[in-house]
Amino acid sequence: MTKKLYYDSTYLTEWQTGVNKTMERADGYYVILEETAFYPDGGGQPCDEGFINGIPVLDVISEGDEILHKLARLPEETEVVNCQINWTRRFDHMQQHSGQHLLSAVCRDLYQAITLSFHLGTDSATIDVEQPELSADQLTCIENEVNRQIYLNHNIISYFVTGEEVVRLQLVKQPKVTENIRIVEIKDVEYNACGGTHVSSTGEIGMIKLMKADKQKGNTRIYFKCGYRALEEFNESMRILGTLSAKFNTGKDEIIDRVEKWENEQRQLQAELASLKENNDSYVAQELLSNRKGSLLAHIFEDKSLKDLQNLAVKLTADSDLPVLLATATENKVVFAHNGSFDPSCGAFFKANLGSFNGKGGGSDKMAQAGFPTWEDAFTFYEFTRETLNITHSEH
Repeated sequence: MTKKLYYDSTYLTEWQTGVNKTMERADGYYVILEETAFYPDGGGQPCDEGFINGIPVLDVISEGDEILHKLARLPEETEVVNCQINWTRRFDHMQQHSGQHLLSAVCRDLYQAITLSFHLGTDSATIDVEQPELSADQLTCIENEVNRQIYLNHNIISYFVTGEEVVRLQLVKQPKVTENIRIVEIKDVEYNACGGTHVSSTGEIGMIKLMKADKQKGNTRIYFKCGYRALEEFNESMRILGTLSAKFNTGKDEIIDRVEKWENEQRQLQAELASLKENNDSYVAQELLSNRKGSLLAHIFEDKSLKDLQNLAVKLTADSDLPVLLATATENKVVFAHNGSFDPSCGAFFKANLGSFNGKGGGSDKMAQAGFPTWEDAFTFYEFTRETLNITHSEH
C-alpha cells in the first residue's frame, strides 16, 4: 500500500522514498513508491506532474491501494529515489479545486443550484449545476458573493471520518465509501467529501471569474477561472483591448462605439459593392450573350470567385435558354448550369465524370460546381465538358 503524502500536506513538493515495484506494461513504464505526493487522476482533477530521479512523470493513476507512476523510462536500481512535484501545476489545481468548492457552495446557498459534476481542464474549469438557466444578474450575484467569501479568508482543512461520524455532517452529497471518508471543510461555509488537493484558506484562491454559462442537458454549465488563471485571462484581455485601442486610435471606453461605426461603414460599403457587382454581372452577361457562337455560353475568367460564377450563371440562365459553362483560373473551379430545358442534368454529369479529372463537387439538375487541385485539371475538365456536349466554343 502506497502512503499518500498529499493527504498530509498539499504543499510538499520534494521528498525521497523507496521503490516498492517497477513494471513494464503495453503502454509504458510504471513504478510504485513507498510514499508519494503525486496526486492521481480523480474527482474531476487531473494528476500531478514532475520528476522521479530526473525522469519525467507522464501520468499518475490509482489502482486499489496503490499509486502507479508512469515514467518516460525506468530509473536505475537504487535504495531511494528523489521526487519532485511540478508546483506551478499543483498550485493551479489547488486554486481551481478549492475555488470550485466555494463556487458550488455559493450557487447552492443563493439559488439552490446543486453541483452535479466538476471538470478541471487545462484552460478553464466547469461545474454543471441543477438549474435549467441562470440569468446574467444571477451570475453576477454569484460572482460577487463567491469573491466576498474569498476575502473573508476562511480556513480550509481536511480530515478523515468514519461512516458513523459522517452522518453528523451536513454534506450536500453523501459519499459512496463508508469508511475512511476524507472531508474537506471550508470553515463556516461547508463540508464536502473529497480526495483532491486544496489550498489552506480561501484567500489563496485569489479570485474567481465566471467566464460564461450555457445550457447542458437541462442543467447549466458554468465556466470559471481562479487565481493565476484569472490573472492571465485579465492580462490577455488587456492586451487585446490595448491592441484595439491603438488600431482604432481611441480609449478602451470608446472601442465599442468605434466598432459599431466601423460595422455600419462596412455594411454600406458591402451594399455599394453588391450593387456594382450586380451592374457588372449584367454587363458581362449581355456581352457574353451578344458574342456567343454555337449553342453554349462558355467562358474562362482569370480572377472571379466561385460565388461570382454562380451568380453570373443564374443571371445568364434566366435571360437565355442556352446552357452555361464557366471556369475561373484563380480558384480552379468550373460551373455548369441551364434553366432545365437542356440535357443532361448538371449534377448527374459532374457526378459521372469528375473522378477522371481529380475533381470534387456536385449540384442539382440545373446547376453544378466543382473544384480541382490544379488549373490544368480544371481546364481539361472544362474542355472535356465543352467537347462532350459537342458545341462550338468561342472564348472571349
